Amino acid sequence: MISIALAGKPNAGKSTFYKAATMSDVDVANYPFTTIDANRGVSYVRTECPCLERDERCGNEACHDGKRYVPVELIDVAGLVPGAHEGKGLGNQFLDALTNADVIVNVVDASGGTNAEGDPVEVGSHDPIEDVNFVEEEMDLWLAGIVDRNWESIERKSRSPDFDLDDALADMLTGFGATEAEVAASLRSIDYPEDPIQWTDEHREALARDVRARTKPIVLVANKADVAPEENVARLRETGEMVIPATADGELALRKGAEAGLVDYDPGDEDFEIAGDVSDAQRTGLERIREVMAAHGGTGVQEALDRAVYELLDHVTAFPVQNETRWTDAKGNVLPDAFLLPRGSTPRDLAYAVHSDIGEGYLHAVDAKSKRRISDEYELAEGDVIKIVSTAK
Repeated sequence: MISIALAGKPNAGKSTFYKAATMSDVDVANYPFTTIDANRGVSYVRTECPCLERDERCGNEACHDGKRYVPVELIDVAGLVPGAHEGKGLGNQFLDALTNADVIVNVVDASGGTNAEGDPVEVGSHDPIEDVNFVEEEMDLWLAGIVDRNWESIERKSRSPDFDLDDALADMLTGFGATEAEVAASLRSIDYPEDPIQWTDEHREALARDVRARTKPIVLVANKADVAPEENVARLRETGEMVIPATADGELALRKGAEAGLVDYDPGDEDFEIAGDVSDAQRTGLERIREVMAAHGGTGVQEALDRAVYELLDHVTAFPVQNETRWTDAKGNVLPDAFLLPRGSTPRDLAYAVHSDIGEGYLHAVDAKSKRRISDEYELAEGDVIKIVSTAK
């Protein structure tokens, strides 16, 4: 399962974002370090269900009238403070929690209502632009510290006649989520001495920054857009980062309202309908949320998750079936499963994602939409429905 980590300074709204996206019961409070241990839960990315191409909807519980929700892991990491890479504010512990994440969602308080340490201040008094590169910088320096602390081992290994720098660095950085190919790509993109003994702090830091950028891409969430000065959101959008204005509070209110039957809303919708009896105060609050959604195309929570997976990670959703005519599994369930795979994945990759035995016994695949057998080198596209023919049951 793809892992998405929420990071940022304390009190930026990470836990509210997490609670809204997972509907898990976590502490949310207006003071730093409400979260100490990382919270882990299941959230979803949204895509179109292939059942929209059929006469009837599939009926899968993860499909809401053609809106298909695919599970991902969401991690709420405790707030980071300046100097986190040096251990300040338990920073090393919190940064360690990001190790296995595939992508980082940096939650920034766009309202300027929290200072650099996460303490509440008057709205607009802190410049959120200062927080844009904060998480990235702390992660880069933290990884550079790990590389530096382990460099003596690299130097010792370099004395061996069969020493290979790519392999040695891959062994070191695997725990950070880097693959051999990513380490090799980083080495190709930076200048460095062939002899590890001649490497300087600058060389190690350059390696760390490049590896982090390849293995932990970052999407920026401009949270609290409902109370943020408009110029703050506009300036954040101009930073050149992938910026998603959001109101985690608004998303949480809508999801709770939907659970209670008060509103008709699916995560990621651009609007909602009031479906039950609400008080005047509730109606006023909902209308304020509607205004923010109208300005930004939604609450931003679902959009941030979707863009993290489908754009930054560049994944596609594929739907394996056993019956290519009915699009069902052996029990007759229509479009029973959805798998997220990197763009460029093949039918064989999908087979392995379903089960290693299916992958090992892979024979060929059929495009269930066209009913035609497809090449083993075919690159899966978003929404493909694939029948895998395998010797495995």
